[in-house]
Amino acid sequence: MSRYVSFRDFDWLLVAFVLAICALGVVEIRSATMHTKFAGAHIKQLYWIAGGLVGMFLVSLLNYQMLLERVHWMYIAAVASLMCVLIFGQKYLGARRWVKLPGGNHFQPSEWVKLILILAAAKYFADLQQRELSWSDFIKAGAIVAVPMLMVLAQPDLGTALTYLPIAAIGLFLGGLRLKQALVVIVLAGMAMPLAWHKLKPYQKERLVSFMEPDADARGSGYQVKQSLIAVGSGGIFGSSAGSQTHLAFLPVPQTDFIFAAFSEEHGFVGAVGVLLLYFIVLMRLTQNAQTAPDRAGTFLVMGVVAVLTFHILVNVGMVLGFMPVTGIPLPLMSYGGSSVLFMFLALGMVMNVRMRRFVN
Repeated sequence: MSRYVSFRDFDWLLVAFVLAICALGVVEIRSATMHTKFAGAHIKQLYWIAGGLVGMFLVSLLNYQMLLERVHWMYIAAVASLMCVLIFGQKYLGARRWVKLPGGNHFQPSEWVKLILILAAAKYFADLQQRELSWSDFIKAGAIVAVPMLMVLAQPDLGTALTYLPIAAIGLFLGGLRLKQALVVIVLAGMAMPLAWHKLKPYQKERLVSFMEPDADARGSGYQVKQSLIAVGSGGIFGSSAGSQTHLAFLPVPQTDFIFAAFSEEHGFVGAVGVLLLYFIVLMRLTQNAQTAPDRAGTFLVMGVVAVLTFHILVNVGMVLGFMPVTGIPLPLMSYGGSSVLFMFLALGMVMNVRMRRFVN
């Protein structure tokens, strides 16, 4: 490691805020699963966080420019891993999304593919020299994200597939997207809506219908959102120690997709705002690191992480509050799940990688 690259340049303040969010998540996972079959899940979450920290430090030592030069091989490996999921993946609730690992654990390749896409998009847009994107550049950038996205949709996993879109969106925006190109995308997306509706699975259609009319089927497709809103509302200003919606199992999967609802019920409006403030600080620190990146590729890389993290937070919190349809997108760093935690820490490792090299000539 160069003498100019030191852990003194590590963003320790960012790590502190990230670990604070993780700690709140572990506490809530323990509370939400205490008397259920998932009891002890918080211990596993601690292991994933510890593994994530190790991965973050290791990734920060690698030269991100070297990774960018080899990203085409990583992209091929990412597509191959998604192909393996479609062929050999474990089927659960009608979907193939996980590969079974020794010890009974499961790995979700579509999570780490996000990291590869961030690298691939950063490399592609950094190599473009013109101030505005040509139509050829626009189509190629779309294809880079579209290939793995379509493969994830085939699993089917609409929620994870949607998390690939902000990577393309931030790259196109920073890369010089023209107004005409943006308008064409909006028009084509609008025209494709009827076709997309017919391609959706029945349960996906039910989620969209329940989002528009949550009271139409409060005991069926609208149950999750309804119980989530009750949990958030019952928390009041300072929270409810009883946490009846969470502890009496009215709130579905409170340790994963609806952990923000469970946390809001137990810690109230003050606790919910506190968590959102922590996320805001993390996003601001990440954006600051993008501004001080040593080159164009570093800026695109860090902003790719910002885009994915922002999308996750907005969609998950919006889902919990009834502003978004239920998509199964976890709340980063808080929701239980090894694949999500590892992706986030590896992504943060890439951010640290860029930050630690901002003074290298």
